[in-house]
Amino acid sequence: MADKLTPERRSANMAKIRAKHTKPELLVRRMVHGMGVRYRLHRKDLPGKPDLVFGPRRKVIFVHGCFWHLHDCRDGRIPASRRDYWEPKLKRNAERDAEHAAALQAAGWQVLTVWECETKDLEALKNRLADFLRNGE
Repeated sequence: MADKLTPERRSANMAKIRAKHTKPELLVRRMVHGMGVRYRLHRKDLPGKPDLVFGPRRKVIFVHGCFWHLHDCRDGRIPASRRDYWEPKLKRNAERDAEHAAALQAAGWQVLTVWECETKDLEALKNRLADFLRNGE
């Protein structure tokens, strides 16, 4: 069994978690930039502050961590401990994501969500990004 973290150590670990400029986001940004496509970052005037915004194309990309946004992969599970804390928190994140995507689509934007686990297969991710930027999904 894993050693239990002290509250101070847990707090230090949680403080290191970033909302912007995460490794998966940086990977997607480098990939899109390498395709010759330019974008803006985290536009505050759009619902959810999308990670990448392609204004003239009316397209946005969100790069989500599987744990924090409840992806249906292995990493997107709700923790067994403190379930009463984590379950509503993570479910609300997923609900908010759906609300933001719906608001953007209603405003005429195309939305792509890239999951952290998808960044492991770079070729498939590059093809998915190119398809989205070329045609939409």
